[in-house]
Amino acid sequence: MSSDTHQVVIVVYDGVKLLDVAGPADAFVEANKLGADYRITLVSATGADVAASIGIRTAVDGSAASQADPDTFLVPGGDLYPRTPVTGDLVEAVRDLAARSGRVASVCSGAFVLAAAGLLDGKRATTHWKIAGELAARYPKTRVEPDAIYVRDGTTYTSAGVTAGIDLALALIEEDHGPEVSREVARSLVVYLQRAGGQSQFSAPLQGPPPRSPALRKIIDLVTADPAGRHTLPELARRLHISPRHLTRLFREELDTSPARYVESIRFDIAKSLLDQGYTATQAASLAGFPGYESLRRVFARELSLSPTAYQRRFSTARRGQAG
Repeated sequence: MSSDTHQVVIVVYDGVKLLDVAGPADAFVEANKLGADYRITLVSATGADVAASIGIRTAVDGSAASQADPDTFLVPGGDLYPRTPVTGDLVEAVRDLAARSGRVASVCSGAFVLAAAGLLDGKRATTHWKIAGELAARYPKTRVEPDAIYVRDGTTYTSAGVTAGIDLALALIEEDHGPEVSREVARSLVVYLQRAGGQSQFSAPLQGPPPRSPALRKIIDLVTADPAGRHTLPELARRLHISPRHLTRLFREELDTSPARYVESIRFDIAKSLLDQGYTATQAASLAGFPGYESLRRVFARELSLSPTAYQRRFSTARRGQAG
């Protein structure tokens, strides 16, 4: 292992999510117990202390401009973004530190700060699944990958929500010191070295805005009301009093998918909800309108890289096994 000192600078601001800061920082400090030498510095745009999202006052080591060139520069997220514009002083501080850094990283909505500074233009990136669509819409020069836990594009790294910052830190530690050190850090923190599946396994059912077309919105109602019903293209077109060709065109133009795939996606979300409620995978498949368990399993494998039973094990109630 290299014993060279590695400077990690984390920029914080009023409203920053503390876990976005502490999760990666703890991973780096844990690596120090194994021979690494990460030196962590907290800075703010002006050098003033900040208040985290939970109200805890967080002391900083100075202003962004006062810091030496970082090896790793990290921008954590906060609930402010994307609800409010990124402040000008934070944008300038981020641009300055990024220009002097060996690599730049963000956690969760920190991607909006990087994007506001122009640091994600022409790059692949990710953020929390709830706001990935907003990132793509607001910064069209960024190629958003909404299902990724973290994304590397050159020396720029972005990660999904909150605890994904630990996944990112483990990847950076492995890049610096190899898989054995990263694996030991993961064991110490009691987290997966590399969790299976993307962040869509954590997303809410039927996420995203409803279709603009009344005909397409009605399909959600039809399938949700009777998931196991006959929802073929001809049948849907008949129920909506439009031609199959016109319905196919609506799907292609507005949702960039086919009627069959859209119906399947609604059934998939229904099956996820049923699994969350404690139904078996076989019951969920039947109630959600899939021909059988194997059909449901194939969709789960394609969408989440998980089986229905593996998904259910991860998200079943934390109260299982307790007395009623």
